[in-house]
Amino acid sequence: MVVLNKIYTKTGDDGTTGLGTGERRFKYDLRVAAYGTVDEANACIGMARVHTANAHADVDAMLARIQNDLFDLGADLATPETEELPAHEPLRIVASQVSRIETDIDALNAALSPLRSFILPGGTPAAAALHLARTVSRRAERLMVELAEKPGEHVSSDALKYINRVSDLLFVAARAVNDGGANDVLWVPGGNRQA
Repeated sequence: MVVLNKIYTKTGDDGTTGLGTGERRFKYDLRVAAYGTVDEANACIGMARVHTANAHADVDAMLARIQNDLFDLGADLATPETEELPAHEPLRIVASQVSRIETDIDALNAALSPLRSFILPGGTPAAAALHLARTVSRRAERLMVELAEKPGEHVSSDALKYINRVSDLLFVAARAVNDGGANDVLWVPGGNRQA
């Protein structure tokens, strides 16, 4: 249970923050950057939902589930594995969360025509917002992969799979809300070169 009755604690005034284990790390620490970027992706999804809430109920429901899962992912990353037995079972991303998002991707993608070109971020306001969320989730993934490669750090394979699928879903969702891909803006390689 989380209780937030005082927002400022002053404990971070020295440039550190507390992990779920109680350990203090600098706010620029790679682990903190990773879960902070997951939070940023979540905020971007919240902005996208401003555009999907009424017009795209199926996509909005998927995004709502992802927002909740991204808090799970943040908790997972904020509580690194240690050799000591934890006082309580830490929250971890699990395989069923990855499977569910794959099912959502497949459902959205089934109605879309195959792409014959890369697409530029844009089209409808909802699609543009989803593309922004996609790029932030890709940044979170890069930071998580970098963290996983760092000696003494661990990121679970399910967490890595999950963040990868989030950006996949956001891409497909952007196409879905772009009138099923009809409003996708196609990339024309070299289209603005002078002859």
